Amino acid sequence: MKALIVFYSLDGNSKFIAETVASVINADILEIKPVNDFKNKSYLGKIMAGGKQVLFKMHPDLKPLDKNPGDYDFLIIGTPVWAGTYASPFNTFFDKFKITGKEIALYWCHQGGPGKIFEKFKQVLAGNKIVGYIDFFNPIKRDLEENRKRALEWGRYLGTEYLKKEK
Repeated sequence: MKALIVFYSLDGNSKFIAETVASVINADILEIKPVNDFKNKSYLGKIMAGGKQVLFKMHPDLKPLDKNPGDYDFLIIGTPVWAGTYASPFNTFFDKFKITGKEIALYWCHQGGPGKIFEKFKQVLAGNKIVGYIDFFNPIKRDLEENRKRALEWGRYLGTEYLKKEK
């Protein structure tokens, strides 16, 4: 099966997990990048800007993507948790790519709680089979090596259970 890790990362946490998982499975990586981001804002500024985008269901413009998720059988989707759901760049991504008939694994990174992110993903990804999910609590700043180990184990599990089977 062809696998693609699709992620958005504001502070590097989701990117860290994507690269770690990709190191143990044969997956391509697609980073979603908004045209206008707020990486240079203060921590509080990021929370306010991200929360506003989520609450108002905004669809920020994205930089061009170099891969088409429709070309892959298996997707791993990763995001920070913003206001209890996935980051707003995924609103644009899910509108652009109508994803159906895929096997999907999910991960999210948070500094508080996951909120209702799993339920939100299930809604937007209806018509797909969600085969697994995992969360990471501030993986870069809070026990980096333990989170690397968890991501590697999860990647090995996905590689064994889903990526080696024939479609």
